[in-house]
Amino acid sequence: MMNRSILRAAFLLLSGVFLLASCSSYKKVVYFQDISSGLYEMPLATPKEITLRPGDKISILVNSRDPQLMDLFNLPYVSRQLGMSSRTGVATAMNQGIMGYTIDEEGYIDFPVLGKIKVEGMKRENVAEYIKNELINNNLVKDPVVTVEYMNLCISVMGEVNKPGRFNIDRDCITVIDALSMAGDLTIYGQRNNVLVQRVEDGVMKAYRIDLTSGEQVYTSPAYYLMQDDVVYVEPNPVKARQSTVNGNNLLSTSFWISIASLIASIINIIIP
Repeated sequence: MMNRSILRAAFLLLSGVFLLASCSSYKKVVYFQDISSGLYEMPLATPKEITLRPGDKISILVNSRDPQLMDLFNLPYVSRQLGMSSRTGVATAMNQGIMGYTIDEEGYIDFPVLGKIKVEGMKRENVAEYIKNELINNNLVKDPVVTVEYMNLCISVMGEVNKPGRFNIDRDCITVIDALSMAGDLTIYGQRNNVLVQRVEDGVMKAYRIDLTSGEQVYTSPAYYLMQDDVVYVEPNPVKARQSTVNGNNLLSTSFWISIASLIASIINIIIP
C-alpha cells in the first residue's frame, strides 16, 4: 500500500513539474505581457528620425510647370539590364530608375547649378526645403516642388527570425517592431526577452537590449526607433542552442516528459493491482 502511495505521489509530482514548465514557456513567448486591455498609457521613446550620413544615397526630384527647368535640375533615368538570353545574348528585361546622389566623406552632394550642398546631419525634408528655397531665391524656378527619397538606407535583422536579411528604409521613423515584422517575426526559438540592437554613432559602437515580453521596455527603449545600418539580432533560446548537440534537448522537451509520465502510470498499473 505504501509503495502504491509513493508511486502515485511521484506521478503527481512529475505532472506538476510538467505543468510548471508549460507555464514558464508561455511567459517566455508572449509579447507585451504588462499591457492590459482597454485604455493603457505610457510615455514613449522620443521619435528619432533618420538623418543623413556620408555614404548614404538619396534621390532628389524637382517638379515644375516648365519641363525644361525640370530637365535642368533632375538627373537622368538610367536603364539597368536584369537578364540576358544565353542563346541570343540579347537582354531579356530592362529596369529604369532615377540616378541618385551619394553623400561624400565631408557630407556634401553636388547638385546641378547650385553646386556643393552639405546635407550631412539633415533630415530629408530639410534637404527638400533647402533646395526649394535656393531655387526660388536665385530666380531659377518659380514654383518648384522638391521630393527627396532614400535609396540605399537599410537595416539588418539576423538570428532567430523567419526571414533574416537587409531591409530598405522607406520612411523617416522606423521601429524595431517594424523591423521584426519585415523579417517575418521571431521563430518559436527566438529569445524574446533579450533582443540585441547594435548601432554605430559618431564612430562608436553602441548596444541595446530589448525585452519584447515587456511593452514598457520596448516602447521606452532608446533603440525603439532604428537608424540606418542598425543591426537587430535575435538570440536562440536554450532549447534551440541545445539542439546543436546530439539529444541535447531531450530533458526539456514536451514529448520526453509525457513519455516519462506514461511510463510511471504503466508501472503503477502493472506492479500494484
